[in-house]
Amino acid sequence: MPLPAIPRRVKIGDAAALAGTTPRAIRHYHAIGLLAEPERGSDDRRRYGYDDMIRLLWIRRMADAGISLDDIRAAFRSTTGIEQSLARLEESLTSKAAAIEAQRAAVHRLREAGSPLGLLSPLVTGRLRDLPPGALRSADLDTLLVTERILGPLGAAAQADRFIVLATHPDLRAEEDRLAEAEAALDDTVSPDDPRIEDLASQRCDHETALAAAIEGSGLEEALDALLDREDEHNGEEEDGARMSVMEAVGKMPYDFSPARVRYEERVVELLHSADQDGDGDPGAR
Repeated sequence: MPLPAIPRRVKIGDAAALAGTTPRAIRHYHAIGLLAEPERGSDDRRRYGYDDMIRLLWIRRMADAGISLDDIRAAFRSTTGIEQSLARLEESLTSKAAAIEAQRAAVHRLREAGSPLGLLSPLVTGRLRDLPPGALRSADLDTLLVTERILGPLGAAAQADRFIVLATHPDLRAEEDRLAEAEAALDDTVSPDDPRIEDLASQRCDHETALAAAIEGSGLEEALDALLDREDEHNGEEEDGARMSVMEAVGKMPYDFSPARVRYEERVVELLHSADQDGDGDPGAR
């Protein structure tokens, strides 16, 4: 069977089709000096010969491997100069593979949890996994999100104990809701000198002390200590950006607190600190 007519040179569209690229890309290779300009036909259009096609095929194969165009140019000049480029490329690919694996794990946790809880770290997700549906409120998840950003997964895992106790102690949850409603009422119509602020801050301090006692009595602290003992297993995933202090975060978060609410929060911190110093309890973080 005779061979079909074999062209000695092909147009740019045919060259692009064979190489698996586009005419635009080939023109770019010409512009940056990666691929020499070929001869032109009588119609003043580029015509590509066998050697041009071999060069183009190697360019595409290296580009598909992730090698930059500058490094491809260096590789054509000398094989010795490509080694450092390949080492950088391999390091970059390793980093990308780790990032992709972390994304896959996050998607898996999200699907398994069936709620935004799965987007938090495995430490927090695992700690709250056994709570019944609906026990963890949307506002609780918001708080954990902020805490994990500020204090990291371990800080959020410790705070998760608070929500476990609230979910399993109806009386404490009812008191939490009552206090939250009273705190929300400290709007711009309330003076920072209103005597109700001191009374409400004292009630909040008592509530935090009761919460801390419930956490201690539940054995959750021992479970958290076990997590701390295995902290080495989670070192690689804890840092997800530079950590900031609580006060720095408070200064950056747009809390819509009235002057009365700000004064109330200050008094709560002062009372909790005083109670801790006096040994009357360890209310812990709110």
